[in-house]
This record gives sequence, structure tokens and C-alpha cells, in this order.
Amino acid sequence: MTGQLIFDLPPSQGWQRDAFLVTPATAAALAAVEGWKTWADKRLLLVGPHGSGKTHLAHIWAEMAQALWVSPADLHARLDDIAPEACVILDDAQRVTGRAEEALFHLYNRLAPHGRLLLTAPTAPRDWGLALPDLLSRLQAMPMARLEPPDDDLLAGVLVKLFADRQITAEARLIPYLLPRMERSIAAAQALVAALDARSLATHRPVTRALAAEVLDSAAPE
Repeated sequence: MTGQLIFDLPPSQGWQRDAFLVTPATAAALAAVEGWKTWADKRLLLVGPHGSGKTHLAHIWAEMAQALWVSPADLHARLDDIAPEACVILDDAQRVTGRAEEALFHLYNRLAPHGRLLLTAPTAPRDWGLALPDLLSRLQAMPMARLEPPDDDLLAGVLVKLFADRQITAEARLIPYLLPRMERSIAAAQALVAALDARSLATHRPVTRALAAEVLDSAAPE
């Protein structure tokens, strides 16, 4: 046998408040979520790039508010079961299309007096391609909290957490080596750690700068 069998098991995921990395890129959004009892119109839209922490913040709020998770695909079918006083999370709200647009419009109005609504999306509602003008106008009026592009502190913290989630012991100088050489996004950090883990398992080598150099070189465009 020339190589080791690799099972792509998902790393452990911690959604607790103390696992959320607070940096200048995330602090304002965290403060907005933690101040949920004073949200204007009892609604909040979290906007930020993929992997920036929107879903983690939604989990934090779900714990605080005992909120109900609803996916865009299920919204129309579940609408009648959502009470007017419910706290509701719609993650990846930009995926609302077709009948789900009308369902979100009715949900928005239903929760108006007593419930609360948290939406997450990578961009503002004007970019979602919504076909229902009344829904678009309501969503554009929602208070918005933005997760900024990751700074060095956030990327370093994410890398540390991703390695820990995979139970990888990386040498101390690895992260300072990776930061100036990797794409500046949380999604890229996730992909890079996954690639390092796979290469380490396949070659029976520890995760070091040398291994990282190989992985980065193999991913670089020719």
C-alpha cells in the first residue's frame, strides 16, 4: 500500500460565545447581537463574507433568545407553525426565492409586534435578486451589522481554532508564515487547514512550514 486511507471526517465545531473570536473585524457585529433586546424594530441583518462568523453569531443569539432556526428552503412549509412572538433565525437569507419570498414577507409582518427576526447573508438585500418589491423595501430598512474582512488578528485566531478543531499540533512559527502567503479570507483559511491536514495524513508528516510550503506551492496558479 503506497498511501494512507483518509476519511474526511468533519472537525468538531464549537458555537459557544467563548469560542467566538473578537477582533476589530467582528466586535461591532457581536455587540449588535448581544444587544438583541434593544434591536430597532426587533430585527437585525448580519452581513459578511462566507466564513466570517455570521452563523456562529446566529448560534450565540439562538442560545440567548431560544430562537427557532428556519432555512430558506423550508420557510414556506413552516410558516404557519411560527408563532407571532417567536424569535426566528433565517441563515443564508439571500437564498430566498419563489414562494419563500412571499413567506418571508408574511413572517416579517407576523413578527412585527412581539417576535424578533435575525437574517444572515453575504450581501445587502438589494443584491439578492428579490422579485417582491414590498419584501425588498422592508429588508432594506432593517438595521444591519456588518462583519468586516478579516484582519491579521482574526485570521491568526481562526487558524489556531481550525488546527485545534482537527487536533493538529502545528509548530509555533507556522501561522506567522501562513498569514502573508494565504488568501485573505476565512474560507481560504478553512480550505488551507483542510489541505494541510490531508497532506499530513497522506505523508505521515507533521504540519510544519515545510509541509505548508508544499501545499501552498501546489495550490498556486501556474
